[in-house]
Amino acid sequence: MNQDWLEKDFYSILGVSKDASQEDIRRAYRKLAQTLHPDANPGDSAAEDRFKQVSEAYGVLGNEERRKEYDEFRRLGASGFAGGGPFGAGSQRIRVEDLGDVFGGGLGDLFGSFAGGAGRRSAARRGADTTASLHMSFEDAFRGVTTTVSVRGEAVCSHCGGSGAEPGTPVQTCPTCNGAGQIAQSQGLFAFTQTCPQCRGSGRLIETPCSVCRGRGTEVRGRDIKVKIPAGIKDGATVRVPGKGQPGGNGGPAGDLLVTVSVERHPLFGRRGNDLTLTVPITFSEATLGAKIEVPTMDGPVTLKIPPGTTSGKTFRVRGRGVVRDKGRPGDLLVKTDIVVPSKPNCDVKRLIEQLGTHDPEDVRDHLRG
Repeated sequence: MNQDWLEKDFYSILGVSKDASQEDIRRAYRKLAQTLHPDANPGDSAAEDRFKQVSEAYGVLGNEERRKEYDEFRRLGASGFAGGGPFGAGSQRIRVEDLGDVFGGGLGDLFGSFAGGAGRRSAARRGADTTASLHMSFEDAFRGVTTTVSVRGEAVCSHCGGSGAEPGTPVQTCPTCNGAGQIAQSQGLFAFTQTCPQCRGSGRLIETPCSVCRGRGTEVRGRDIKVKIPAGIKDGATVRVPGKGQPGGNGGPAGDLLVTVSVERHPLFGRRGNDLTLTVPITFSEATLGAKIEVPTMDGPVTLKIPPGTTSGKTFRVRGRGVVRDKGRPGDLLVKTDIVVPSKPNCDVKRLIEQLGTHDPEDVRDHLRG
């Protein structure tokens, strides 16, 4: 965190309001990231710069704790320094150490070290999350699978390993900030920190920049990342892979990879929570007299007993043949019957049905005449 937060309106960069929900922020980021992604704009440096701005904004606003610190810092900065001096003209004097009590140690540090010569070290920044999509079969979603997802975006430079320097060349500590990345400037009672102008916040001086990333320590490239999909995952669910997003800044942790899963429809089975559903055709005679029929499951066929007098649409439960999630109790298979009536009966079938009709024990539509 530094003075950049006063200058950058991350809400405007993402195109959301200041009271937007975390879900609104995530949705806006995903939409912009897809539009501005380097893969979709090859050779477009303006789109690449915009993509980096969007990623930086989401790296702050996408984390609830960092978003609170950002909001408080901008509120304090807007009200405190708008008058040309610390906290405006005519305001009462406030001790720097009190800021930490009010806003927490992290936010108090934003104003630098008090009465000290060296600036505080630039705060580590968490990298932005990276999003990806995965299309998978119904069976793989049912059983779980470990697969590979290909992503493209900012990653640690494969040539210099993130140092920013050409391999084999020295990296010196910045003499201006002594490696802190920031320097303190006195403004009366306070010492306000700002990014070191010599090393630009890195705390280091690179004599020979990396020939691939040109000293940034990151590059836009493709990566294949292994992702473990748990058994029973639902269509539209998101799997989080920690530390596989974009690199962090100033030694901060990398963001996460968020994989949204799309599950194909199965030709036979449906899903309702942890239960699987299946519609099974039965004949008129099976429904009337009862029968034992074979029905498929995801783990092989089982025998289902159809009692006499079964009506069309009746549902039977086959326990333990549904989805197993998180090593808990499995769901069930819900089998719905569908009585199939002959569409083109032959003469023998017609004669038998006519004979059956003369023995119908009751008028099934008697209640309609009331």
